[in-house]
Amino acid sequence: MSQEFVFGWHAVEAVLKREPGRLQQVWIQTGRQDKRVKSITDTLDELGVKWGVVHRRELDERVGGVHQGVVAAVSESREWTEGDLLAQLAASDKPPFLLVLDGVTDPHNLGACMRTCDAVGVQAVIVPKDKSASLTAVARKVACGAAETVPFVRVTNLARFLRTLQDQGVWLIGTAGEAEATLYQADFKGPVALVMGAEGKGMRRLTREHCDQLVNIPMLGHVDSLNVSVATGVCLYEALRQRLG
Repeated sequence: MSQEFVFGWHAVEAVLKREPGRLQQVWIQTGRQDKRVKSITDTLDELGVKWGVVHRRELDERVGGVHQGVVAAVSESREWTEGDLLAQLAASDKPPFLLVLDGVTDPHNLGACMRTCDAVGVQAVIVPKDKSASLTAVARKVACGAAETVPFVRVTNLARFLRTLQDQGVWLIGTAGEAEATLYQADFKGPVALVMGAEGKGMRRLTREHCDQLVNIPMLGHVDSLNVSVATGVCLYEALRQRLG
């Protein structure tokens, strides 16, 4: 069975709560004896999942990140397909609310975007399969459990899938520094997908051409752009404000 690692308390607890069948083994750093550890180990015992206490050095060797004293070996999660997402949207009584990340390659940025998506109720994150970050252990740790709640869909041809979304009545709003309209002039109330470009380069030409509307985030200081995860958070919370209104 294929295996991957999940680390960090929020990420491990999310798997334990939502997909306990994926857990294969858990390692906890020696010296931890608080209520959080007892709660997790009691649940692992009930599930019959092996766990052990090890020195920090062993955890450091297993994963290349800040593990917070807990690492879990899990079976690979099932990847969502384009068809899965379209079926979910068709079955839902809520208007689609999606995030498209066109070429975001930093797993920290991806994880931060996933975390915000969970907070505002985004139904799925869509990325191209090539030249894009995947849900690595680092991304899952930064997502603080959101990687287990928000569907993550990798598509072979992003431009083609954007056309499919448009055929389903989804309005595509992209961000671009040179856009004339601001974020606050866009209408996020209906079926909508926010499209964000890559770190530094922005959206690719074909992606930009498929957007129904381009908007900018007003910048009043000396810097001319925001980190993509910060910009995504700004845009998604404006969308949520409108959708709650």
